[in-house]
Amino acid sequence: MAAVIDEEQVWHIAKLARLNLSDDEVQLFAGQLAEIFAYFRILDTVDTEGVEPLAHALAVTNVLREDEPADSLCSEKALANAPQREQGFFRVPKVLDQGSGT
Repeated sequence: MAAVIDEEQVWHIAKLARLNLSDDEVQLFAGQLAEIFAYFRILDTVDTEGVEPLAHALAVTNVLREDEPADSLCSEKALANAPQREQGFFRVPKVLDQGSGT
């Protein structure tokens, strides 16, 4: 038997999610959510005794290289491919107006 999800609960969820639903959509989603919760009840019956909790379904290994200190680039090398430079810095277009900061 499916869990009872009434239209009032769907309206509440829609409001929280800032969704503008029609009456027909609310009826449809109430039925669909009830079916989804019925599947959760089926999963609750599965015996998980002795099953170790997982954070990920597959073994995950770090594929990044070791972090080893090295000399940094000099300004000339860092700016070598810069399309525009100014006084030893990258020159980029403005993205904010003077009055847009808060």
